[in-house]
Amino acid sequence: MNRPDPDRIVRSAEELEALIGLPSELVIRKQLDHLDAHMRAFIARSPFLLLGTSGADGSCDVSPRGDLPSVATVLDETTLILADRPGNRRADSLKNVIETGRIGLLFLVPGVGETLRINGRACVTRDEDVLTPLSVNGKRPVVGIVVEVQECYFQCAKALIRSKLWTRGEAEAPDGDGFDLAEVLVDQCRIEDQTVAGLKEQIETSYRDRLY
Repeated sequence: MNRPDPDRIVRSAEELEALIGLPSELVIRKQLDHLDAHMRAFIARSPFLLLGTSGADGSCDVSPRGDLPSVATVLDETTLILADRPGNRRADSLKNVIETGRIGLLFLVPGVGETLRINGRACVTRDEDVLTPLSVNGKRPVVGIVVEVQECYFQCAKALIRSKLWTRGEAEAPDGDGFDLAEVLVDQCRIEDQTVAGLKEQIETSYRDRLY
């Protein structure tokens, strides 16, 4: 496939609207500035979300977050909190939130084609009174992300229908055996004396013992 012709880059919202058309009244009016009962119920069923942030330098990041029974806890109709569980300590999302205070969330529910989008402001908290109820196996998260909802709406199921994310049979599913994170990282990082077997053991130990 060739690279796009730079002379055919769309450079304005007006040019884009002329190409794709305008949204319907329904699409505009479905956007709310608070979490209604339908949205709160959806969040309560959602164990997984994608978290988008941007840094002060304009760099962007998307991070997966997962938790049971729900990946987020609704505090009130305009506020929710995400526990920050143990990870790789890069903390890209947390640093971006600290720098810009902006966030975007996409909630998914297994088996449901529609998704919930939330955009707003955010901060990183270390308030133990807020974080203690989010403890799992007696382990309280060190910090959490508090989200102030500014806009939220449900997204239709077309993307998940096209991808067959929830409906693929085994014959259609990608071959997971073709990917091995330990092999990839040994090849990419080339750390002296780092072996695939040794790294695989470290990864499996982390998955088993450091989820919370």
